[in-house]
Amino acid sequence: MNRSIKSYIIRFVFAVCFSASLINSYSQKITTLEVPLLNPINSLEMPVSISLDSITTLDEWSLTLSEVEGKKRTPVPFQISIGEQRMMHWFVKPGSSNQKKRVYELAKGVSPKLDKSEIDLNNQTLTIRDGNKNLLRYQHATLYPPVGVDTAYKRSGFIHPLWSPRGQELTRIQPPDHYHHYGIWNPWTHVLYKGDTVDFWNIKGRKGTVRFAKFISRTSGPVFSEFQVLHEHVVTKKNVKEEVALNELQTIRVYRPNANQDYYIVDFTFQMSCATENPFTILAYRYAGLGWRTTEQWNKDNSMVLSSEGKTRKDADGTKARWCLVQGEVDKDYAGAVMMSYPTNYNHPEPLRIWPENQYDRGDMFANFSPTKDKDWNLEPGKKYVLKYRLLVFNGKMAPEKAESAWNNFAAPSKVLIK
Repeated sequence: MNRSIKSYIIRFVFAVCFSASLINSYSQKITTLEVPLLNPINSLEMPVSISLDSITTLDEWSLTLSEVEGKKRTPVPFQISIGEQRMMHWFVKPGSSNQKKRVYELAKGVSPKLDKSEIDLNNQTLTIRDGNKNLLRYQHATLYPPVGVDTAYKRSGFIHPLWSPRGQELTRIQPPDHYHHYGIWNPWTHVLYKGDTVDFWNIKGRKGTVRFAKFISRTSGPVFSEFQVLHEHVVTKKNVKEEVALNELQTIRVYRPNANQDYYIVDFTFQMSCATENPFTILAYRYAGLGWRTTEQWNKDNSMVLSSEGKTRKDADGTKARWCLVQGEVDKDYAGAVMMSYPTNYNHPEPLRIWPENQYDRGDMFANFSPTKDKDWNLEPGKKYVLKYRLLVFNGKMAPEKAESAWNNFAAPSKVLIK
């Protein structure tokens, strides 16, 4: 055989073997992960997570995750968050009626480039979007009321708009009946501080307000985008020096919707701590906490309310609930959200504030988880207090069975098992 041909064959065989070895080295299995399906029939695609530090020290760029179905392996987008430990996050698809689990393979390999949700930050707002689709906007700059309206109604640190997956606005701000209503926001109404009461909700009285202080962090990825902000609950009484009474660390995570989904998830974590050596006692009052002033398109005839306990718009106000479903017609479509309270929240299941059907004759809609509706809550200096909520934002009509399943996945998500 010609020497040059023989040399070429040797080099070719070596290249093939080396390539095969390289490929094998980049698809080396690390472990198998199993996720039990708690409620496969009514379940929605939901996020799960597991500590990565207990499995491998490899970084996210050196890992691949695939779902295993027989001999078939389907790549699964994942995201790693870094805190006290590294957590790996991904979405689990619902199963069929007889499916008990889903199986995944974590392997050493080159992580593929994936589309990510985006955070757009300017000097007024922060917007989370998926491609060209807006999902949620946070107002960090102070927004003033319309010209001619008392400037006491100015506020920062709220969400508006919250968009449905198909782009309809589900929130409203500065309505003429309540200029202090700001989309989705979290003030306290009747607070005992230094021997006097302060109202951080009804800001026209100029006794108190809640304002954006600074951004702590921002992150985006193929599974979620998240930002963390510091809010200050400020005492602003006349002839008294302004004072921050409560610090609130808000973490807002927006999970990226699958292209085939008509829903997405927003998680809220509110961590509160006294800003001085004085307690911050939230006194019982009929509304306070996480409020949602809904779109002006909703009224008593084209929208509905249903709580986890089967209460409706007629009788939900003042009752306690694990979740509350609000949905209705908007822009010739149908959309809504399920508001969910986490089991460790103060006074869970939480009391609801739901406006009556005859509100302003039209039946305008307002929904509020109000943990202090029927009891005081004393926040002591040196301690941290946490409230967690989830919104399932959707288009179409949401069945109560799916709302219940979504809450179960929030309250007690499936545990990822390492095999």
